Amino acid sequence: MKNVTSPDGTPPSALSFGAMQFGGKADDDDARGMYLACREYGVNMFDTAHTYTDGRSEEMLGRLIAKERDEVIVATKANFQRGNSATSIRESCEESRKRLGIDTIDLYYLHRFDPQTELEESFEALSTLKNKGWIRAIGVSNFAAWQVMKAQAVAARFDTRIDAIQPMLNLVKRQAEVELLPMAQDQNIAVFPYSPLGGGLLTGKYRAGGEGRLNDSEMYASRYRDEWMHNTAADLATLANGIRTSPATLAVGWAMHRPGVTAPIISARNVDQLMPSLDALSLDWDADTEARVTALTRSPAPATDRSEATA
Repeated sequence: MKNVTSPDGTPPSALSFGAMQFGGKADDDDARGMYLACREYGVNMFDTAHTYTDGRSEEMLGRLIAKERDEVIVATKANFQRGNSATSIRESCEESRKRLGIDTIDLYYLHRFDPQTELEESFEALSTLKNKGWIRAIGVSNFAAWQVMKAQAVAARFDTRIDAIQPMLNLVKRQAEVELLPMAQDQNIAVFPYSPLGGGLLTGKYRAGGEGRLNDSEMYASRYRDEWMHNTAADLATLANGIRTSPATLAVGWAMHRPGVTAPIISARNVDQLMPSLDALSLDWDADTEARVTALTRSPAPATDRSEATA
């Protein structure tokens, strides 16, 4: 995990911010407000991707970090739409560096597993980028545990390693706990899980008739379609109300305290929507809270799939 730091050597904060909405549902003012709120709360890690909002996410994030580049950790991901060939990795990395306005990307991910490209080609390319100083650490997103370990063995042939993974993890999507989190602990790999709020399900807003990804995205609607998931969200809201906090705060707090997790990736469209997630940093999390929140959901089933989605 020591390889994932800011240029000045600072390790990741307990939460990371995902800039997926920048240039989409979050305009310049919203993006700036959320960035400043994150910094005020001590968040120093910011995550984006080559494909997010056609590159606007990277460009907007680049402008925001410009005055304090050495103090923050910038993570982005290769363009999965082109696959994980050496050419794709090199070209998308160069484009991301230009958009972000930085010489070196602190953490560079393969966005998802590419069965059409040999891992040797991908990791030779990543090793070359690292040796050139274009990237400082290597990550993989949406990889199953067996894919991570296979890739780790290949990476070693090129005198490099996987430093971080980015799986999905939340109260109703706990598959990462079966193999990925124990593997990461054993292999000393940092874990930056995404979607701690389950596409907004765990905020309780859909119960109140709110709008969001579960309404306007077929992928998200399908991912969280099971009735028990919505019951868990309702029970979480009841619990949160009883202890005078937000269900989003509890959901993010739960993800933060999973064994093996480095920093969950929170996101939002504006500052108001973001604040309950940031409040997890000051939440008084104890064994009783842990037990009460965990009791609302189902224990993860044995691994049966490879990866649910790309985020």
